[in-house]
Amino acid sequence: MMVGGPSRQGYGGAGRPWTFYALATLFGLFLLFLYGPMLVMYVLSFQGPNGGVTFPMVGFSFVWFEDILKRGQMANIPPAFFRSIELAAVVSLLTVVIAVAAGLGFRRRFPGSGVLFYLAVSSLVMPSLLVGFGIGLGFKALGIEPSLFTSALGAQLTWTLPFGLFAMFAVVNRFNRSYEEAANDLGASPWQRFRYVTLPILLPGIIGVGMGAFTLSYDEYARTTLVIGQRNTLPLEIYALISSATSPTLFAIGTATTAISFLIIGLTLWRVFSIQKRRAGAAA
Repeated sequence: MMVGGPSRQGYGGAGRPWTFYALATLFGLFLLFLYGPMLVMYVLSFQGPNGGVTFPMVGFSFVWFEDILKRGQMANIPPAFFRSIELAAVVSLLTVVIAVAAGLGFRRRFPGSGVLFYLAVSSLVMPSLLVGFGIGLGFKALGIEPSLFTSALGAQLTWTLPFGLFAMFAVVNRFNRSYEEAANDLGASPWQRFRYVTLPILLPGIIGVGMGAFTLSYDEYARTTLVIGQRNTLPLEIYALISSATSPTLFAIGTATTAISFLIIGLTLWRVFSIQKRRAGAAA
């Protein structure tokens, strides 16, 4: 006769099944596989002046970060970085505007809505190089010179827009339209309803869409390489250096750009959390 409840056979001392520890170990190995090379890059970027691109470390210094700003082989890195920031900002803005408009427009079914949706996201299932190649051919046929804010901008929008649409559709689907109905009952115009009701409620999701589009554009390579024109973005410039530069400076570039990405993501998350905290305080 069993006393004291069901058997705990197969559980660890803490009351967890052995499968929990197996899955936890597997997940830890996955994280190590995913972020291990990045950690190696971060560490090796602080090599001493006589260090190389492999272990063991030969001292500790910031000399490779200083090398990024020196004239010479790395001279194009700072301009390429600012070009990437400018392009990512424009791509992010356009993605937000189009995704918000589409999210609100698709709340009601209309003729051809399904075809239009699948057409908008079809670029995700196409090889990136072929997308860039097709855009390059299209601009050439139209007699438009490939450049940063024409063909490259269009190529990157084919990458950021589908993700922006998916995210905004998810946000809009959770939106309670009774708030808009209340605004209508109070006499608000369509613009007032959007400006003072719809937009503030959707704002955290909109910020997330903008952040996602920015980070996707910031490190995009495949769709951009054939349509960039005469001025490279940072990923293209780094790729061009890989075949000729074999120093920890490349690791320093990766560390610096990753730190900037994390800073942008952190500021965005802080902004979203502050909005949610303010709303929670107002509701209380």
